[in-house]
Amino acid sequence: MARVRTNDLDYLTARLHARRSRMAEGARLDPLCRIPSVPEFCHALFPGAEMPVADAQRRLVLDLIRELSACLAHVDAEGNALVGWMLVRFQVENAKVLLRGFLNHSPWEALQPHLVSLPPELELDAPALARVESIEEFIGHLPAGAPRSRLGQAASRQRNDLRPFFLEAALDSGYLHELLARAERIGGEKGQVIQALVFQEAGMFQLMLGVRGRFHYGLPADALQSLSVIGAGRSDQWFRALLAAPDVLAAARCALGHALDELPPERKTGGPATANPASVETLAWNRLLRLANHAFRRSHVGLGAVAGYVGLRRVEVANLITISEGIRAGLDAEKLRARLIPRTALEGPDV
Repeated sequence: MARVRTNDLDYLTARLHARRSRMAEGARLDPLCRIPSVPEFCHALFPGAEMPVADAQRRLVLDLIRELSACLAHVDAEGNALVGWMLVRFQVENAKVLLRGFLNHSPWEALQPHLVSLPPELELDAPALARVESIEEFIGHLPAGAPRSRLGQAASRQRNDLRPFFLEAALDSGYLHELLARAERIGGEKGQVIQALVFQEAGMFQLMLGVRGRFHYGLPADALQSLSVIGAGRSDQWFRALLAAPDVLAAARCALGHALDELPPERKTGGPATANPASVETLAWNRLLRLANHAFRRSHVGLGAVAGYVGLRRVEVANLITISEGIRAGLDAEKLRARLIPRTALEGPDV
């Protein structure tokens, strides 16, 4: 049998297209929403396995990590730079768990079950991070790079009032800033589709940073502006306008064409019409799914297809976790299906 070259992108994208044909999306989600119990749902996902729902959710994430890691053997240096950094997202998620543990004085035993296993080169010194006594010590134990740098800047700004939301957003900001930089170094048509997808990730982050940061946590606009991730040559005028918006609906209007394809339904609250932040976030995810589909189809064979596939898989994992939580909460199939991405039945009236 002929040996497959490990750097054969054609071979990789053929496998991704085959995996896409089996993905839990569209009509395939309907029977999953009708499963009556968590054990039956876990068995449907992983036949023959008996596990609690938390372990099933963790396995979904671990499978995605393994897939991304396997892609690295089939892409060139440019692809390794991009896909390799996409794996850092999971390192950042572990760092956020440990950061919350530090801020809440949680013991290591309580944090450990919430961490996911990563390739050795991405593993954090989690036990050490769980024992730190200052934010400076925490930052010092993180690997060098944009997430650590942004966290350090955010901690300096909030030295006397460490807010978990702001500090976790700083880690995300650093990750996305570097992801944008790597995407912008990719030229040609594949660069265009990849950059569109990555800019949606950045736009979605900034949209919800502004909406939640201003209207829920009451953070000042200048602090939120410091976490902007817009890359070189791109204007963040819309984000500046969003940070000056008087309400959620006005903020969403600023994000049209940047993080949203459409506006959420207006919500009447007895005063001026506004919007539900959850509906805004859902519409941003809908746009991410659209762009991931576009990248996967337009770059039938190539790095753009890999980036699109990663976006599609992230939505699949998010939907499966939503279903598992909905079954555990006792939601009926109709209500559960309405919570999945893409989502069209958005909340209008205040409920």
